[in-house]
Amino acid sequence: MKHLLNLLAAIALLVWGTHLVRAGVLRVFGANLRSLLARSMGNRFTAALSGIGVTALVQSSTATSLMTASFVGQGLISLPAALAVMRGADIGTALMALLFSTDLSWLSPLFIFVGVVLFLARQETTAGRVGRVCIGLGLMLLALERITQATDPMMASPVTQALLQSMGSDLLAEILIGAVLAIVSYSSLAVVLLIAAMAGSHIVPVPMALAMVLGANLGNGLAAILTMAKSSVEVQQVTVGNMVFKIMGVLLMAPTIGLWLQYVQPHMPADAHGVVLFHLAYNVIISVGFIGLTQAVAQLVARLMPPPDPASKNPLRPHHLDPSALATPSLAISCAAREALHQADLVETMLIGMFEVIRSDDLKRSAELRQLDDTVDELYSAIKYYLTKISRAELDEREGRRWTDIISFTINMEQIGDIIERVLIDIEDKKIKRGFQFSEAGLQEITELHARLLDNLRLAMSVFLNGDLRDAHRLLEEKVRFRDLERSYAAAHLARLSERTVQSIETSSLHIDLLSELKRINSLLCSMAYPILETTGALAPSRLRSNNPPEPPGHERL
Repeated sequence: MKHLLNLLAAIALLVWGTHLVRAGVLRVFGANLRSLLARSMGNRFTAALSGIGVTALVQSSTATSLMTASFVGQGLISLPAALAVMRGADIGTALMALLFSTDLSWLSPLFIFVGVVLFLARQETTAGRVGRVCIGLGLMLLALERITQATDPMMASPVTQALLQSMGSDLLAEILIGAVLAIVSYSSLAVVLLIAAMAGSHIVPVPMALAMVLGANLGNGLAAILTMAKSSVEVQQVTVGNMVFKIMGVLLMAPTIGLWLQYVQPHMPADAHGVVLFHLAYNVIISVGFIGLTQAVAQLVARLMPPPDPASKNPLRPHHLDPSALATPSLAISCAAREALHQADLVETMLIGMFEVIRSDDLKRSAELRQLDDTVDELYSAIKYYLTKISRAELDEREGRRWTDIISFTINMEQIGDIIERVLIDIEDKKIKRGFQFSEAGLQEITELHARLLDNLRLAMSVFLNGDLRDAHRLLEEKVRFRDLERSYAAAHLARLSERTVQSIETSSLHIDLLSELKRINSLLCSMAYPILETTGALAPSRLRSNNPPEPPGHERL
């Protein structure tokens, strides 16, 4: 029992080590890796080479698959190009398995020591994140050594021998075991290294190990499909197309296991080397040999999983919150920002429609706009929930600020939508149903404020998107101008009341409330400038002239 626990602990350590390496590399080089993938889509061969490089760094073809699928979902690359990337990704993970199968145990204490020193000394810097990668590499090497030590006494157990004999040579069962291990561990690299270590310790025979390697590759493809099962059809096409290649590879390589054992395995220095080389041969064959089929497989997958008709999509529902992007936090931040702009577009539609209702007294249009506020609220909830699923620990300082900015932006948009809904209700109750009309001067004032408000909304969206300091200054200056206009128009309305203008008297309550609500909306829009101005030091810490409040008249200091 003790030896079994040691083996399970070593396997868990191996999986955790691959997770640390993957998370650390994505945190340090995530943006550069995505740029590399995006720039290498000129032809299928450069795409495959980029897949090899990215996967060698990330230590996970699944992570590369998630990034590539996200690009397809956003329309940045085509499906054939994505499948070419995945062909290289499979070779990349096989090369890393070959590297780790060599005796690198002497590097384990060095990696762990250097990694811990860097991580503890500079945890939130690039050096600290590189330290995290070093810790992961050290743990992987340590885990492989521990697996070998734990399997030696287990092999001598009669129970182990009886279990292996009961399985016989059932190829399908062995492939299934490898697939299950890959799905559970979420890392084909870790599983292949585990299988190689077990074969090297003779806990599993080499024929069984080779079949389990084929199953691990199938499990890796199936894990990606399960991960992105709720994504868009375009994203799912990448994982399904990749699975088609893996199935073709298994069908081709499974009958050759006997030939490998007869002609190749005897020349291997150790059983473990034969297992990882078989894994490399499998991936080279399905990548290099089948890379010419990327276009054909893409067409097949497109026929089996046709994308929905764009006309049938509901443009009001979230469509940028890609679950597959959550594996790359910086990419997920970009998806959330795009959805926030979608939410702002709906708020702009409501703001334009509100003025249409003021002029036309259209109750039907007012009801449609109030219904649109429910969609704005739904988008806010969806974006907020999506952001909570992003690991804050894997965001750098700039991405952390962006995370906060997106939350603030969506909250403001949701509040603006609520204000517009209340204004529409007031217009219905205090104007349309009573048959009242604004005076000509009053309508002109509302028209002027509405036009400025619409311009400020678009400027706020630009500030949120680009973070331009000059636009942020302009937006804050607009807050002062808008406030001054609102005050002058309120005074002008009171002057018309003193002149007993009938239309002004009838719409007085609505007019004053409307001016106040428009000012509130403008204040929410202008608040988008504060984070940018504060970051650059352009924002004063306080608008008060003094820290001590003025004493009231007649107050005497004791």
